Amino acid sequence: MTLAILGCNGQLGRELALSARIKGLAAAGADLPEVDITEAASVRSFIASVRPSVVVNAAAYTQVDQAESDPQTAFAVNAKGPERLARLCAQRRLPLIHISTDYVFDGKGEKPYREDDPVNPLGVYGRSKEEGEQKIRSCWGMHIIIRTAWLYSPFGQNFVKTMLRLGKERKELRVVADQYGSPTCAADLARAIVTIIETLHRNPAPPWGTYHFTGLGITTWHGFAKAVFAEARRYMPLKVMEVIPVPTREYPTPALRPGYSVLDCTRIQRLWNATLRPWEESLKETLHRIFKEPGETDGI
Repeated sequence: MTLAILGCNGQLGRELALSARIKGLAAAGADLPEVDITEAASVRSFIASVRPSVVVNAAAYTQVDQAESDPQTAFAVNAKGPERLARLCAQRRLPLIHISTDYVFDGKGEKPYREDDPVNPLGVYGRSKEEGEQKIRSCWGMHIIIRTAWLYSPFGQNFVKTMLRLGKERKELRVVADQYGSPTCAADLARAIVTIIETLHRNPAPPWGTYHFTGLGITTWHGFAKAVFAEARRYMPLKVMEVIPVPTREYPTPALRPGYSVLDCTRIQRLWNATLRPWEESLKETLHRIFKEPGETDGI
């Protein structure tokens, strides 16, 4: 079995390649500039050369604030690209696993969002991802859409890496404390995807559709930051002495963020036997990798 990974140089793409290798699965990755999901010909050529058993789309435009002033690119990458990819998968009868986001919800709820709850994205990024979901559903039935949230890893740029950098530079940090969510380790999500792929190979009638996957537990960005610093001090001295909780209104951004991004993940556990881990446990593992395996990660 071979999986094709679009967006292989991103956080999830890199973890997915590692997880596949551990499980003995062949994986072929593609990313910019060689393969651009907005250019149908390059994607078609890649798929034809790899001849995969399943396609995973981890490519996305994720600059949430920049999307507000660049909606054309955001929709090209997050909506039109996945639509073309779904049509290509339909032509070749290839299962498609697509990664989406908690930003399809407005965050005004008070209980974890289920997959069938109404969507209402607040900004361009969320709308582009929600449209991408719709396009895939309309094009090809053999799909799995996985919404995730607050993704981090030892690779690329993310909240954990940013906190580590700022923690070395500043004595005081102000971090939003009224946005709630579940930090998600990209390695955990990658392992869940590999589990799904292995099950697809054995199940002649898998439960296609939309699923949620995050870390277990709920925190705020402020709580997340404090946990990062508490664990990071085991490995290195930090300059930061105080992490001050602030409301969202004191940290204005071009794009609105959901205030409550908690996702109900029971469906993916029940139907795909995916393993969810407490986010604190996964954070400790990720920081260990960053500090103890610098040659295998991007470090800080």
